[in-house]
Amino acid sequence: MDCLFCNVINKKEDAYVIFEDESHVAIMDKYPIQKGHSLVMPKMHHEKITDMTDVAVAKLFSKVPVVARAIIAATGADGFNIGQNNGRSANQIIPHVHVHIIPRYGQAGNLWTKRMISNEDDLAALAKKIKNKIKSG
Repeated sequence: MDCLFCNVINKKEDAYVIFEDESHVAIMDKYPIQKGHSLVMPKMHHEKITDMTDVAVAKLFSKVPVVARAIIAATGADGFNIGQNNGRSANQIIPHVHVHIIPRYGQAGNLWTKRMISNEDDLAALAKKIKNKIKSG
């Protein structure tokens, strides 16, 4: 397996590392959406978040506020978005779990994708279906 982020973690590829501990690393995104856009990832390779244990996901997300606070302090951003993509159709470019922290600046406006409008029946039916899947594991 040749994974870009594993290569970064193993120091085979260069990156601007902004945080590192025994199990996680955060780097600057090479193609940022906004100034300060960064990625937090586990050192252990997992392609999708659903491949991880609940404990591993919790540990990953516990690093997000640590890194986000530093980004906000360093950039003066007004806010931030957190993003986490899974699979090619969800725009996951590198198949190694990572969390995007995207600083947002008031003067830049709020760029977001177009939303779909659902009706109440569709929402209720889908909610029931998802809830049943959660219960059944």
